[in-house]
Amino acid sequence: MKAFMIERYGDKAGVHAGEVPDPQVGADDILVRIHAASVNPLDLKLRDGAFKAVTPYRLPLILGNDLAGVVVRVGPAVTRFAVGDEVYARPDKDRIGTFAELIAVHQDDVAIKPATLTMEEAASLPLVALTSWQALVERAQVQPGQKVLVHGGSGGVGTVAVQLAKHLGAHVAATASTANVDLVKELGADVVVDYRKQAFETVLHGYDVVLDTVGGETLEKSLRVLRPGGKVISVAGPPDAALARELGLNAVLRLAMSALSFRTRRRAKRRNVTYSFLFMTAGGDQLRTLAPLIDAGRIRPVVDRVFPFEQTREAMEYVEKGRAKAGKVVVAMM
Repeated sequence: MKAFMIERYGDKAGVHAGEVPDPQVGADDILVRIHAASVNPLDLKLRDGAFKAVTPYRLPLILGNDLAGVVVRVGPAVTRFAVGDEVYARPDKDRIGTFAELIAVHQDDVAIKPATLTMEEAASLPLVALTSWQALVERAQVQPGQKVLVHGGSGGVGTVAVQLAKHLGAHVAATASTANVDLVKELGADVVVDYRKQAFETVLHGYDVVLDTVGGETLEKSLRVLRPGGKVISVAGPPDAALARELGLNAVLRLAMSALSFRTRRRAKRRNVTYSFLFMTAGGDQLRTLAPLIDAGRIRPVVDRVFPFEQTREAMEYVEKGRAKAGKVVVAMM
């Protein structure tokens, strides 16, 4: 099969197409013919080797973390799916590789594709929808009437998180650029702060939850908008010891990760709030829960541009250069 891969870390021009063997299908696996996949910042970080110390991969590595496609084979222990099913998924972190014609995925990580979506729309959702669900539902346990701030409201995670938080009954604020203020309002945000014109930390106060997709100074300033007991959950800030435990890392790496987030956690504690880093995990059950919300229009995908599969490297460069106006960039088998 054809796939886009890297031979070594850190080579931006090294993403290339090549022929590789078809995936092996385990007893609990389904083999999916991929119709579309989407590009995430995670793909750029993996290409650059940002996680090679904690999630080592064997090179060459096929990139890609989202998919929508059709089941073409099932393992003997598979009970959830049949040949011909249209599905969407975020494979487990140890089994990525959706920039390819085929992929074998464990049945627990897959869900039937929302019926109202095209393949391209469905492929844009798994990673960002799971991130939003795990942050707002599992980690923050957002309740009706609470106040939630989503940074990067027009980004991949942000567009879904704004809609999910609104569905959960929260009062939702979001940050966005001038060009995307109207879009984020259409997605359900009650308040949109144009970060080019306003400092969000001076106009927002008493929030229960902040979902940080930016990191850096934005993360530090987010501590100021929380009420006592509030939570900031970041997908872009420094990792913490809890992540090291989740990944099963040794004591040295756990200590190193804890040190990376020490200053942020200390500042949070002084304000009587909490900081945690979220490393999204695969979850077919969560995608199955999200599908009815998507089909009902409570959560709609935002797709910026669709590239043909042959232009996967160009699609990654498009994302890396920040050219996407809003939402996700998708590659499709055209």
